Amino acid sequence: MNRFEYSAPSVGRKIVFCLPIAAFVMLLVIFLSGIQDINDATAAKQKESLETALSRSIAQCYAVEGTYPENLDYLKEHYGLTYDDDLFLVDYVSYGGNLRPEVTVLQKNAK
Repeated sequence: MNRFEYSAPSVGRKIVFCLPIAAFVMLLVIFLSGIQDINDATAAKQKESLETALSRSIAQCYAVEGTYPENLDYLKEHYGLTYDDDLFLVDYVSYGGNLRPEVTVLQKNAK
């Protein structure tokens, strides 16, 4: 056989060539799914932290001033409450100064 003659690679050679590529793609998919899991866990922890901060700020306002805050902006201005508006939606419903407000924290879908 002439060494400059082209012969088609065998099936075994094709498989051996494709194995590293397939392994790389699988590792990439596993890595990206792991990153997504970490992002989800971080967002859940942030939501839990925001709920705790809201509860503490409301209780502190009631302890200091004797009334519950009228709205969420009051807590932001006077008690230093901060959170990411792009990531969370906070529903704050006040029923008066002597009743604890209902607070609901929802995570927005950021796609």
